[in-house]
Amino acid sequence: MWFIFLWSILLMGLVSIGGYFMFRKFLKKLPKEDGKSILDWQDYYINETLHLWSDEDKAFLNELVEPVPELFRDVAKGKIAGKIGEFALEEKADEMTEDLIIKGYIAATPKRDHKFLVKKLREKKIDISQYEGYFQQ
Repeated sequence: MWFIFLWSILLMGLVSIGGYFMFRKFLKKLPKEDGKSILDWQDYYINETLHLWSDEDKAFLNELVEPVPELFRDVAKGKIAGKIGEFALEEKADEMTEDLIIKGYIAATPKRDHKFLVKKLREKKIDISQYEGYFQQ
């Protein structure tokens, strides 16, 4: 009897967790006031700035998202690349720069993940003092 009870609790917990993540994806797909969803804008920014990415820039982005579990890495890269693309279009950039990639990474990731970025930038000997204002947002 206890086995059935514990199995039911475990099953309900797992179904709830899965439902939560599916619901979040559903909410991101809903159109906003402008008629486009969050994911539509993300795809737009990526497609508009795809020609700006060099192989070195892509390798740098891949290096930055290494701490993300492999299961979620593609989603994280898409979100980060979308934010980088948004910044590139706002600045009317002719090419992707390390500065844009770092700013986009900071803006697209939660604060708890910034420590991984700081560690990686220090390993690569990149000065993070110019990005202090972005970490505070």
